[in-house]
Amino acid sequence: MIRLLSIEFFKLRHNRASKVLVIFYFGLLSCIALISAIEVNLGPINFKLAEQGLFEFPLIWHFNTYFAAILKFFLLLVIVSMVANEYSNKTLKQNLIDGLSKKEYVLSKFYMVVAMSLASTIFVFIVSLILGLIYSTDKSVSMIFTDLEYLVAFFIKLISFFSMGLFMGIWIKRSAFAIGALFILYIIEGFVGLFISFSLDRETTAFIKSTFPFNSSESLIPNPIPRLEGVQEISNQLGGVYAQSYDVPIFNVIVSLVWSALFIYGAYALIKRRDL
Repeated sequence: MIRLLSIEFFKLRHNRASKVLVIFYFGLLSCIALISAIEVNLGPINFKLAEQGLFEFPLIWHFNTYFAAILKFFLLLVIVSMVANEYSNKTLKQNLIDGLSKKEYVLSKFYMVVAMSLASTIFVFIVSLILGLIYSTDKSVSMIFTDLEYLVAFFIKLISFFSMGLFMGIWIKRSAFAIGALFILYIIEGFVGLFISFSLDRETTAFIKSTFPFNSSESLIPNPIPRLEGVQEISNQLGGVYAQSYDVPIFNVIVSLVWSALFIYGAYALIKRRDL
């Protein structure tokens, strides 16, 4: 495992575009703190986001993982472009000539996916912990470590998304087309979900949609915005009531892990049958 990871990190260090994207990604994650300065003005209602408790424990784990996950596209570009470069620069063939098996090649990419997902999760944990210690009124250990399951969901969400990108990169061999294929798959999911919503009842539709690769991953972390005090105040004034569950859906966790395994196995099956 260490040997395979070292090979991938060596390639990353010598790929300038990928290094820039990685630095930019973690730089954006660091900018989450700037959200505290945002002020919302809705007629008579005026509030700052930092005053709504979103940077206090335990809500900060939910809020930061949800919005940090939006930035995952930048690391997806790194993974897909590195795979595409393997084909265009003939490094894949050279790795196999040098003694790397096809299984080890796919494992090295998967280990890189896990490493990037883990690094992102640890980074979000550190940023959130610092912000939480600054803004929280209750800094007890029990409060700090409440709702850490959102970090687990964030980690699984990244692995699922990056595994999908890895499969597309190996299948299509061109980064731009692989990204395009992911976008098309996302649109197809939306159309299929819309179609079955007209044909089936709400519960059945929700269950079927939760088995889709994109939807199962995106649903791991529910939208935390309705939990904000300001949003609840607006809802109450408008007569609305939020009855949303904010738990991490265990079923979606299982489905996301299954899709991750299928994509990794699919990547290996493609590599195995190709004459490289």
